[in-house]
Amino acid sequence: MAYEWNFPAVWGYRSKLIQGWGLTLGLSLLSLFCSSLFGLLAALSRKSSVLILRSGALLYTELIRGTPLLVQILLLYYGIANAVGLSQRFIAGVLILSCFSGAYLSEIFRAGMESVSSAQLESARSLGMNRRQLIRWLILPQALRQVLPPMTGQCVSLIKDSSLLSIIGLQEFTLSAREVNSYTYSTLEAYLPLALGYLLLTLPLSMLARWLEKRMQYAT
Repeated sequence: MAYEWNFPAVWGYRSKLIQGWGLTLGLSLLSLFCSSLFGLLAALSRKSSVLILRSGALLYTELIRGTPLLVQILLLYYGIANAVGLSQRFIAGVLILSCFSGAYLSEIFRAGMESVSSAQLESARSLGMNRRQLIRWLILPQALRQVLPPMTGQCVSLIKDSSLLSIIGLQEFTLSAREVNSYTYSTLEAYLPLALGYLLLTLPLSMLARWLEKRMQYAT
């Protein structure tokens, strides 16, 4: 089949695609930071001696991981966000993505913390280190090296999952490409830049993770 490419029509809407890509970039960066914070707090809470913290963190991770992201977006935005008067879609999108990814990152962080051998913990305690010092100087540095590969995969998934926020009218990259497609009726020409744009976001993150893995390769 002969297909007539119509890139000039899509090129006329390049500013719309660039704005959508920029919004996705900002959304992803803020969500990555907040989800890492949420995940670390939840992981520390799961290892806490306080029952309320352990139970709350467990309930959070199981609820988020047990429901689809699409359902969470609809429930959190049209239900909870509207109930509390949060009308800014960008902020709501960041919070939704952060809560979703934070639950998965919490399990990744917890697995990394538990990978530290008990012999090292006992040796550190014999030197007089308290719980805070154990976490700061012993557990976290070693856990970071262990969790870096799965954490990178989760962060890449978070960037791609941001496309689902188009259902709440957030003018991110995917919604911009869909609108350009509806204006020009040029499907391939509109969605090829979409794929390349997401690669520009995910490939540098993967390359950075591989560089950090090489830097952190040391004997324990």
